[in-house]
Amino acid sequence: MEPPNQQDPNAEPQVPRQCFRRRYPEADYYEEKNKDKLRNDTYKKAIDCHADKIKDKVVLDLGCGTGILSILCAKAGASKVYAVDVGTDIAGQVEHIVEANNKSHVIVVWRGSFEDFDIAEREGVDVIVSEWMGQMLLGEEMLLKVITARDRWLKPEGLILPSSGTLFMAPFTNSNQYREKVAFWQNVAGIDMSAMIPFTEQNAFHLPNVDRIRNGYLLANPAEVKHINCYSITTPELISMSISFPMTALRRGVVHGFAFWFDAEFTGLRDEEEQRSALDLMDEVPVLCTGPSLPSTHWEQTLIYFPAPVTLEKGKSLTGSVTLTQPAQHKWHMDIQLVYRSNRGNLVSDKRVELFSR
Repeated sequence: MEPPNQQDPNAEPQVPRQCFRRRYPEADYYEEKNKDKLRNDTYKKAIDCHADKIKDKVVLDLGCGTGILSILCAKAGASKVYAVDVGTDIAGQVEHIVEANNKSHVIVVWRGSFEDFDIAEREGVDVIVSEWMGQMLLGEEMLLKVITARDRWLKPEGLILPSSGTLFMAPFTNSNQYREKVAFWQNVAGIDMSAMIPFTEQNAFHLPNVDRIRNGYLLANPAEVKHINCYSITTPELISMSISFPMTALRRGVVHGFAFWFDAEFTGLRDEEEQRSALDLMDEVPVLCTGPSLPSTHWEQTLIYFPAPVTLEKGKSLTGSVTLTQPAQHKWHMDIQLVYRSNRGNLVSDKRVELFSR
């Protein structure tokens, strides 16, 4: 059964966006991020929460964008903040923003490639803060840069914010979108064009969509794909990771694909078990949640549609595996392989997609 339409009837229709690196002109890209109130508020809460580890310390803001995190750290009492961004145009704007906020004596803006950036050997940094999360958590190369910066410059007891991130997935139903893209071929201007349906099923949803999926559209409880500990994760671990998942249908429904989303966690803790224990105290630990049950963020969710829908009976299982691979030469790309099996264990699909394209 299709869940009731929970959208505001007066809201403008939302068009799903495919996961391309440059979805918008640069100004629009930063506008979207800075309008994300949940993102802004969570980072501010996290920086305030860890102000005792930031005060009088040296901070590296990696991928600083418009400089909002750099300024928040300066306001928290940092003695120096290195604001680094490869976008030379935006870095020029950051200098004006820093000056307008009277933080030029604290914040040093670096324009250019991260690989060319360096810090005096004896100085190092006490804190690394970054918005490294991309689509499906790992859909950008920023975490690889955080790892490099951590290993080069972070002091032994240094702080990383966010400290960890967790990627989740769950099967979803979305008959409205399926009808819009596929089912209308049954009859076009009184002509039977149903022969187009198999072709459309294979092509209409080839690329992932960035879209908002309602919590009521999920057909099973989410499975954890990967927990990333920013203090210990290594580059080889990020290049390829794979998990197997068992999911049990909460009700009967037609599965149109899998939804992916993430939490970014600001515990400040190094040990993974301690990180997970702290997350049980969600009210005390700042967590940026991008899931469908919570207010929307600019990340929304990443939806990977099946080539053809799968009917799932209540209490029956949907099993399979997901493998995420970042090609060594194209770290902005991510290859996603989904293998999933239906109720009786027969192979439904082996689907490979690419998260980003140039």
